[in-house]
Amino acid sequence: MEFVIITGMSGAGKSRAIAAMEDIGYYCVDNLPPKMVRSFTQMCAQASGQVEKIAVVVDARSREIFGDIFQGILAFSEGDAQMRVLFLDCDDAALIQRYKETRRRHPLMDETHPSVEEAVAEERLMLKKVRERADYVIDTTLLTVNQLRERVVGIFLEDKSRSMLVNCQSFGFKYGLPKDADLVFDVRCLPNPFYVPELKTQTGLDAPVREYVLKWKQAQDLLPKLLDLLDYLIPLYREEGKTQLNIAMGCTGGKHRSVVFAQLLAEHMKERKIPYTVTHRDISRHKG
Repeated sequence: MEFVIITGMSGAGKSRAIAAMEDIGYYCVDNLPPKMVRSFTQMCAQASGQVEKIAVVVDARSREIFGDIFQGILAFSEGDAQMRVLFLDCDDAALIQRYKETRRRHPLMDETHPSVEEAVAEERLMLKKVRERADYVIDTTLLTVNQLRERVVGIFLEDKSRSMLVNCQSFGFKYGLPKDADLVFDVRCLPNPFYVPELKTQTGLDAPVREYVLKWKQAQDLLPKLLDLLDYLIPLYREEGKTQLNIAMGCTGGKHRSVVFAQLLAEHMKERKIPYTVTHRDISRHKG
């Protein structure tokens, strides 16, 4: 039986994540109290094959009983079920802005923590050990709903053998570094298609842009060196027990050079039969 615990910061997208899990065949339960996780899995095990894949959301809505989740995860790890933890994170400023826009109340707001800012800070402290224990961490600060769904589906639909999943991501430095990146490569050293009028409004997914980026000697020399480095590093990360490796390729705006190289990395992972996803965080910003 596969069992996934989805947790993380309130407002970071757990409801979207559990919806994606349901779409790919998981039996899903939202807002399960931590004290019930163990008994719930035992009940599912008694179903004798009727339920094979389960995902539950456990979060701060459980309030005073939420503090048991870390010990609950440790105890559950000793069982026979295959258990993984997905943690959804988000920048504090973005979380606060989301609550202000939706005008919803943070679940930890009370007399002790009367403001959203204080509630977010308390929740982050509460979840520190859980985040450290997580098998997968997704930072949703700059992700769209569709991008989050792609990340979740990519992890749990393709990672059948618990092999390390490699996420190849493009981004624009002008919009900030991806907070969940393990490795960051800067391709701003390459000639920029942005300054070619007929390529400016296209992206790295378009053949003319890809051809332009790869026609230069700088790119032709960089690519094999980059792939050789990753071929060396990925087995080391896998042996160390890492379950997810986020490789971020950055250029200025995240539309041209970084997209080309993220796609090339994804193609290389496919050739090596390594589970992977590919996302382009900033490709749709300021079109035209």
